[in-house]
Amino acid sequence: MWNEFRFIDLFAGIGGIRLGFEAVGGKCVFSSEIDEDACKTYEANFGEHPSGDITKIDAGDIPNFDILLGGFPCQSFSIIGKKEGFSNETCGTLFFEIERILKEKHPPAFLLENVKNLTAHDKGNTFRIIKEHLEALNYHVYAKVLNALDYGVPQKRERIIIVGFLNDVDFHFPFPIPKEERKTLSEILEDNVSQKYYVRDAIRESRLQRLKDKNYPKPYISHENIAGSITPHPYSSALRAGASANYILINDERRPTEREMLRIQGFPESYKIVVSYGKVKKQCGNSVAVPVIKAVAKEMTIALKKYENQLGE
Repeated sequence: MWNEFRFIDLFAGIGGIRLGFEAVGGKCVFSSEIDEDACKTYEANFGEHPSGDITKIDAGDIPNFDILLGGFPCQSFSIIGKKEGFSNETCGTLFFEIERILKEKHPPAFLLENVKNLTAHDKGNTFRIIKEHLEALNYHVYAKVLNALDYGVPQKRERIIIVGFLNDVDFHFPFPIPKEERKTLSEILEDNVSQKYYVRDAIRESRLQRLKDKNYPKPYISHENIAGSITPHPYSSALRAGASANYILINDERRPTEREMLRIQGFPESYKIVVSYGKVKKQCGNSVAVPVIKAVAKEMTIALKKYENQLGE
């Protein structure tokens, strides 16, 4: 069964998690996303317009599926929890929507993605509640922070991946890929970039003055931290949805192009760009590093196939 399986794509964004699971044989049977611009990009690339707000969708209306996928926003639970006790701890949060669909549909597996800080959020309560609620639905839960840099894209992006299985499968998170197989910055940068991506001289000079290492080899991507110091790296810092336009610069000269931002997240060359620069930046910042998801998806299907084969023996 696990050579071909069905999944649903919740909080779908522009389909980064979907791409990772399609790569290992999955077929998407339902998607949901509330942001209309993200839906536009999603539709251009997958030929379907995601259903809207998940809070308004009845779990019974969702087609049957094998794996639930969701990169859900991180929110605190504690205030509600204290008043109402365990069953209502997650009420009113977006995690609750995942929980309610898992409760009704009971798929064999799920994958959730979130910011690294989830484990520290609200002194660890948020993550504890999530894990307890998933285990209360009889899932075996695994969680690990993975860095996109280790899986082949030039971006330091640490995210927690939470996976769960109804059966006690033998699952392991993927190992980092060998250094020589990872894409370098020079491999993803475009040649002959339009002048519109270049920053004004004043910005460039100000950045170069504050650059920590003036002789840093090009190409590099620098980012400006809160204190205003400029640090160069041979990779991008995590793309962020809300960051200022000049948050990251290539060689302190220009902003990354739309295609470069998609490459930094590991999206394929065939991926279509149908919205403005600012919207692509926001969508890439909210998305996932596709190779990380693909690597986890592969390990999940290996574990599920192995379990199924043992049953059949």
